Amino acid sequence: MNLSKRNIFVILGFLGLFGLSIGLSYLGFRYLPASGTPSTKIADSKNPTPTKKPKVDPSIPKDQLCPLNGAMFTKLEKDVWDTRRPLAVMIENSVDSRPQSGLSAADIVYEAVAEGGITRFMGMFYCNVALEGNLTLAPVRSARIYFVNFVAEYDALYTHVGGAGNCDDVNVDPRAKALCAIQKYNVKDLDQMGRAGDFKTCHRLANRLDHEVAYEHTMACFVEELYKAGVKWGWTNIDEKKVPWDKNFVSWKFLPANTKASGSPATTISYAFWQTNPDFQTNYNVSWVYDTITDTYVRSNGGKQSVDLNTGEPLRFKNVIVQFAKETLLDDLEKHVIYDTIGKGKGLFFSSGTVQEITWSKPARASRTLYYDDSGKELKLNPGTIWISIVPAQNTVSYQ
Repeated sequence: MNLSKRNIFVILGFLGLFGLSIGLSYLGFRYLPASGTPSTKIADSKNPTPTKKPKVDPSIPKDQLCPLNGAMFTKLEKDVWDTRRPLAVMIENSVDSRPQSGLSAADIVYEAVAEGGITRFMGMFYCNVALEGNLTLAPVRSARIYFVNFVAEYDALYTHVGGAGNCDDVNVDPRAKALCAIQKYNVKDLDQMGRAGDFKTCHRLANRLDHEVAYEHTMACFVEELYKAGVKWGWTNIDEKKVPWDKNFVSWKFLPANTKASGSPATTISYAFWQTNPDFQTNYNVSWVYDTITDTYVRSNGGKQSVDLNTGEPLRFKNVIVQFAKETLLDDLEKHVIYDTIGKGKGLFFSSGTVQEITWSKPARASRTLYYDDSGKELKLNPGTIWISIVPAQNTVSYQ
């Protein structure tokens, strides 16, 4: 049968493509890895492989003292924090909220029961976040009066989502009215249910975790956005009246570099907040284990190591303070709890694998909480991150 020139060209083209495909297949089987062993690992989009990058060139000297925790930073970082004031952010600790985002970047963390034996955190962010960019802090929850009283020590930007009790709220005991205190004392408020929410500084992140959670566990805030909101209200390192945030700030005392705290051995620590409730002990008991390599305590909560979702790394802090305070369970409609953090009391100070018995004093709402050793001298902390747990006065702390 005679074929036209056009048909011949079609057949030749088909044969050429067929040969090319055979050749590519051969190269693929010859040089690419076998099935199931991809040559490049692609990180899970929900749980990316954590990578820790230095915030600044490690060759730049760290010769600038952080006023909050006594650690040393670079001038690049100080130039940033000098334009700001501390940022206080409420972060919840229900089981469904874990792991939290951002706690490892706090200079100081306060912890106390918010309700029903469930603790809540307030991270104080300042030096450690100077060059961290728009860091995620989550999940953000509501204010409590005893945290408001700690905010006063720093004249900080206070970030939360609502809180206990406006001044006219008849359902809340006056002693627990956090929102009323914020208004009364002109706290620099970034309430996401109030005027700060107009700037949309925080957003609901329903997919922050790899499991579904209730709506109230989804609020996330972002460091740079919070500071921008502060600027819009005239709150930078100075306020709208040109008063610097640290005009009345009293820094704690710190040991010299390369000097460790002394005391009795305490490489493991454990305590509960509501010891009479076994159900809560299962998920909310706290333990710390001293890591000699990093000279830090590594935290666990409810028998599981606490991790920062931003980094994938465990929470580790240089100093752990257990501050005993009188706990009062109120009989208002919402069954609020309050802690007497204004006044005096006892405590324990853990650092460098040791423990000291201490006392604390906070004469007034805006006074700095000061800690004293057993000789009555002001306590010297190790330079670095600080964790403060407010624990009911009658509770016990185990360590060895």
